[in-house]
Amino acid sequence: MNAQLPPFYTHKSLKEFSTFGIGGMARLFTEVTSVEEMQSVLAYCHDNVIPFFILGKGSNCLFDDRGIDGLVIHNKISYLTFIGEEVEVGAGYSFSMLGFKTAKQGLAGLEFASGIPASVGGAIFMNAGANGKETEETLTEVHFVDETGHLHVFPKQQLQFGYRFSVFQQRKGAIVSAKFKLSSSIDARAKQLAIIEYRRKTQPYGELSIGCVFKNPSGGAAGAYIEQCGLKGISIGDAEVSCLHANFIINRKNASAKEVLALARQVQESVKQQMGVELELEVRCIPYQI
Repeated sequence: MNAQLPPFYTHKSLKEFSTFGIGGMARLFTEVTSVEEMQSVLAYCHDNVIPFFILGKGSNCLFDDRGIDGLVIHNKISYLTFIGEEVEVGAGYSFSMLGFKTAKQGLAGLEFASGIPASVGGAIFMNAGANGKETEETLTEVHFVDETGHLHVFPKQQLQFGYRFSVFQQRKGAIVSAKFKLSSSIDARAKQLAIIEYRRKTQPYGELSIGCVFKNPSGGAAGAYIEQCGLKGISIGDAEVSCLHANFIINRKNASAKEVLALARQVQESVKQQMGVELELEVRCIPYQI
């Protein structure tokens, strides 16, 4: 752990690091590009009692309008190494790009990642999934730096995953890299292209959004319930339920976190009243005090 601390900045706007374009200022902000830097920063936070938040690509996170009263650590550990049918990848690498690159190499297992606006670390943290697949299925190993700056290597067998859940949601620290075991397939590239084309037609690409807002309840799809309740297009301020995919809330221009949460609550109440279904938020609401 000999890396020097990267520069720290003050009062950095989180809007530019959010796929939603929403969020106040981070009291402190830094970017790390190596495991050693992550270790040094987390050890520094531990020694100086500084609360921290690990930022990937800023998807699936709704930042408070006041920002974050602590240190935001932007994980930029971004590398990709192919070892036969196995890949090792930095947690800051684009999950969507990983799906593209592996499929282009004729490797199957991560085609579904194409179009998911997450970092690899974020995808593991949330056990992101689509098209009937989840991140943990091909995962073999995770490298994790704990809150004191110590590096741990976890084989998948030592980890727990569920629907939009990983054990890392219960641990303080940062995922820094991971390994995936894939399989050769001549159809991987074609499947990946079909997935991305379908998403472009059915999801609000080009809009400021946070991804799916609600988890799919057992036995149904959240978007279908919302659409059946006639909620497509309803809005509060600049926050609007997408007319293309009802499980997306889009930021028309200057939506606030307060408006998004109010709209999400309205959707939950309407679906509960009309369909008898309780929708649970999938998006992580990041508080000002972390």
